[in-house]
Amino acid sequence: MNYFCPSFEIQAMRKLKMEELNRKSVDEFRQSDKIPVIAVLENVRSAYNVGSVFRTADAFLLQAIYLCGYTARPPHKEIRKTALGADETVEWKHFPNASAAIEMLRQEGYTIYAVEQTENSISLQAYGSRTLGKIAVVFGNEVTGVEQPTIQLCDGTIEIPQLGMKHSLNISVAAGIVLWELGKRYLDGKG
Repeated sequence: MNYFCPSFEIQAMRKLKMEELNRKSVDEFRQSDKIPVIAVLENVRSAYNVGSVFRTADAFLLQAIYLCGYTARPPHKEIRKTALGADETVEWKHFPNASAAIEMLRQEGYTIYAVEQTENSISLQAYGSRTLGKIAVVFGNEVTGVEQPTIQLCDGTIEIPQLGMKHSLNISVAAGIVLWELGKRYLDGKG
Protein backbone atom coordinates (compact mmCIF):
# COMPACT_ATOMS: atom_id res chain seq x y z
CA MET A 1 0.00 0.00 0.00
CA ASN A 2 1.16 3.45 -0.80
CA TYR A 3 0.02 6.10 1.65
CA PHE A 4 0.63 9.73 0.87
CA CYS A 5 -0.42 13.12 2.08
CA PRO A 6 -2.20 15.17 -0.57
CA SER A 7 -0.87 18.66 -1.05
CA PHE A 8 -2.83 21.41 0.61
CA GLU A 9 -2.36 25.02 1.50
CA ILE A 10 -1.02 25.46 5.00
CA GLN A 11 -3.05 27.96 6.99
CA ALA A 12 -2.44 29.47 10.37
CA MET A 13 -4.24 27.56 13.11
CA ARG A 14 -5.28 28.79 16.50
CA LYS A 15 -6.54 26.53 19.24
CA LEU A 16 -10.07 27.50 20.26
CA LYS A 17 -10.77 28.74 23.76
CA MET A 18 -13.30 26.88 25.90
CA GLU A 19 -15.94 29.60 25.43
CA GLU A 20 -15.58 29.28 21.63
CA LEU A 21 -16.48 25.59 21.55
CA ASN A 22 -20.25 26.18 21.82
CA ARG A 23 -20.67 23.35 24.29
CA LYS A 24 -24.14 22.47 25.46
CA SER A 25 -25.16 22.94 29.06
CA VAL A 26 -26.44 19.88 30.93
CA ASP A 27 -30.02 21.02 30.34
CA GLU A 28 -29.38 21.69 26.63
CA PHE A 29 -27.83 18.24 26.28
CA ARG A 30 -30.77 16.53 27.97
CA GLN A 31 -33.25 18.39 25.75
CA SER A 32 -31.36 17.77 22.49
CA ASP A 33 -32.61 15.33 19.90
CA LYS A 34 -30.44 12.25 20.22
CA ILE A 35 -29.02 9.96 17.56
CA PRO A 36 -31.02 6.69 17.88
CA VAL A 37 -27.98 4.58 18.74
CA ILE A 38 -27.58 2.71 22.02
CA ALA A 39 -24.25 1.27 23.19
CA VAL A 40 -24.67 -1.94 25.19
CA LEU A 41 -21.73 -2.89 27.42
CA GLU A 42 -21.64 -6.55 28.43
CA ASN A 43 -19.49 -7.45 31.46
CA VAL A 44 -16.92 -4.72 30.90
CA ARG A 45 -14.56 -5.04 33.85
CA SER A 46 -12.76 -1.68 33.64
CA ALA A 47 -14.73 1.28 34.97
CA TYR A 48 -12.26 3.50 33.11
CA ASN A 49 -13.43 1.94 29.83
CA VAL A 50 -17.04 2.47 30.86
CA GLY A 51 -16.32 6.13 31.56
CA SER A 52 -14.68 6.50 28.16
CA VAL A 53 -17.77 5.11 26.44
CA PHE A 54 -19.92 7.59 28.40
CA ARG A 55 -17.72 10.40 27.12
CA THR A 56 -17.99 9.16 23.53
CA ALA A 57 -21.77 8.80 23.86
CA ASP A 58 -21.96 12.38 25.07
CA ALA A 59 -19.75 13.65 22.24
CA PHE A 60 -21.96 12.01 19.59
CA LEU A 61 -25.34 12.71 21.31
CA LEU A 62 -26.26 9.03 21.52
CA GLN A 63 -29.63 7.92 22.86
CA ALA A 64 -28.28 5.91 25.79
CA ILE A 65 -25.87 3.36 27.20
CA TYR A 66 -27.09 0.03 28.59
CA LEU A 67 -24.80 -1.49 31.22
CA CYS A 68 -25.11 -5.25 31.61
CA GLY A 69 -23.92 -7.84 34.09
CA TYR A 70 -21.01 -6.79 36.27
CA THR A 71 -20.23 -3.71 34.18
CA ALA A 72 -19.58 -0.81 36.59
CA ARG A 73 -22.27 1.85 36.78
CA PRO A 74 -22.48 5.40 38.09
CA PRO A 75 -21.83 6.78 40.55
CA HIS A 76 -18.31 5.37 40.42
CA LYS A 77 -14.98 7.12 40.97
CA GLU A 78 -13.20 5.53 37.97
CA ILE A 79 -16.14 6.15 35.61
CA ARG A 80 -16.25 9.78 36.72
CA LYS A 81 -12.51 10.19 36.08
CA THR A 82 -12.73 9.28 32.38
CA ALA A 83 -16.32 10.36 31.68
CA LEU A 84 -15.60 13.96 32.78
CA GLY A 85 -19.26 14.53 33.64
CA ALA A 86 -20.81 12.56 30.77
CA ASP A 87 -22.05 10.03 33.33
CA GLU A 88 -24.38 12.80 34.49
CA THR A 89 -25.71 13.69 31.02
CA VAL A 90 -25.97 10.45 29.05
CA GLU A 91 -29.03 8.36 29.84
CA TRP A 92 -28.14 4.88 31.07
CA LYS A 93 -29.84 1.77 32.37
CA HIS A 94 -28.52 -1.33 34.10
CA PHE A 95 -29.62 -4.87 33.25
CA PRO A 96 -28.68 -8.12 35.03
CA ASN A 97 -27.47 -9.50 31.69
CA ALA A 98 -27.29 -8.61 28.01
CA SER A 99 -30.26 -10.81 27.10
CA ALA A 100 -32.54 -8.66 29.28
CA ALA A 101 -31.25 -5.51 27.54
CA ILE A 102 -31.70 -7.09 24.10
CA GLU A 103 -35.27 -8.10 24.95
CA MET A 104 -36.12 -4.49 25.85
CA LEU A 105 -34.35 -3.17 22.73
CA ARG A 106 -36.38 -5.53 20.51
CA GLN A 107 -39.61 -4.29 22.09
CA GLU A 108 -38.51 -0.71 21.30
CA GLY A 109 -37.82 -1.55 17.63
CA TYR A 110 -34.02 -1.56 17.65
CA THR A 111 -31.86 -3.62 15.31
CA ILE A 112 -29.07 -5.16 17.40
CA TYR A 113 -25.52 -5.95 16.35
CA ALA A 114 -22.65 -7.38 18.35
CA VAL A 115 -19.28 -5.80 17.64
CA GLU A 116 -17.27 -8.96 17.28
CA GLN A 117 -15.22 -11.04 14.87
CA THR A 118 -17.46 -13.89 13.71
CA GLU A 119 -18.25 -15.95 10.66
CA ASN A 120 -20.28 -13.77 8.29
CA SER A 121 -19.61 -10.56 10.23
CA ILE A 122 -20.20 -7.34 8.32
CA SER A 123 -17.22 -5.07 7.85
CA LEU A 124 -17.85 -1.71 9.53
CA GLN A 125 -17.06 0.08 6.28
CA ALA A 126 -19.57 -2.07 4.38
CA TYR A 127 -22.17 -1.56 7.09
CA GLY A 128 -21.87 2.20 6.62
CA SER A 129 -23.77 2.01 3.32
CA ARG A 130 -26.94 0.69 5.00
CA THR A 131 -29.85 2.74 6.24
CA LEU A 132 -29.51 2.80 9.99
CA GLY A 133 -32.77 3.46 11.78
CA LYS A 134 -32.72 2.60 15.48
CA ILE A 135 -29.63 0.53 16.23
CA ALA A 136 -27.97 -0.94 19.29
CA VAL A 137 -24.40 -2.20 19.30
CA VAL A 138 -23.10 -4.64 21.91
CA PHE A 139 -19.50 -4.34 23.10
CA GLY A 140 -18.05 -7.16 25.19
CA ASN A 141 -15.58 -7.91 27.91
CA GLU A 142 -11.98 -6.78 27.41
CA VAL A 143 -10.65 -10.35 27.35
CA THR A 144 -13.47 -12.59 26.12
CA GLY A 145 -15.47 -10.17 23.94
CA VAL A 146 -19.20 -10.51 23.42
CA GLU A 147 -20.46 -13.81 24.82
CA GLN A 148 -21.60 -16.43 22.28
CA PRO A 149 -25.18 -16.68 23.66
CA THR A 150 -25.45 -12.88 23.32
CA ILE A 151 -24.16 -12.99 19.73
CA GLN A 152 -26.88 -15.50 18.89
CA LEU A 153 -29.55 -13.07 20.14
CA CYS A 154 -28.29 -10.30 17.84
CA ASP A 155 -29.40 -9.54 14.28
CA GLY A 156 -25.80 -9.75 13.12
CA THR A 157 -22.23 -8.81 13.91
CA ILE A 158 -20.13 -5.85 12.85
CA GLU A 159 -16.37 -6.19 12.63
CA ILE A 160 -13.80 -3.40 12.58
CA PRO A 161 -11.31 -4.13 9.78
CA GLN A 162 -7.80 -4.47 11.22
CA LEU A 163 -4.72 -4.65 9.04
CA GLY A 164 -1.86 -5.29 11.44
CA MET A 165 -0.64 -8.21 13.48
CA LYS A 166 -3.02 -7.62 16.41
CA HIS A 167 -6.67 -8.32 15.84
CA SER A 168 -8.25 -6.74 18.86
CA LEU A 169 -8.81 -3.23 20.15
CA ASN A 170 -9.49 -1.88 23.61
CA ILE A 171 -13.25 -1.61 24.08
CA SER A 172 -13.14 2.16 24.49
CA VAL A 173 -11.23 2.49 21.21
CA ALA A 174 -13.56 0.05 19.42
CA ALA A 175 -16.59 1.91 20.76
CA GLY A 176 -15.17 5.22 19.58
CA ILE A 177 -14.61 3.90 16.07
CA VAL A 178 -17.99 2.17 15.73
CA LEU A 179 -20.03 4.91 17.37
CA TRP A 180 -18.43 7.59 15.21
CA GLU A 181 -19.07 5.56 12.06
CA LEU A 182 -22.73 5.11 13.00
CA GLY A 183 -23.18 8.65 14.29
CA LYS A 184 -21.66 10.39 11.29
CA ARG A 185 -24.39 8.92 9.09
CA TYR A 186 -26.89 11.06 10.99
CA LEU A 187 -24.67 14.12 10.69
CA ASP A 188 -24.53 13.52 6.92
CA GLY A 189 -28.32 13.15 6.80
CA LYS A 190 -28.12 9.50 5.67
CA GLY A 191 -29.49 7.92 8.86
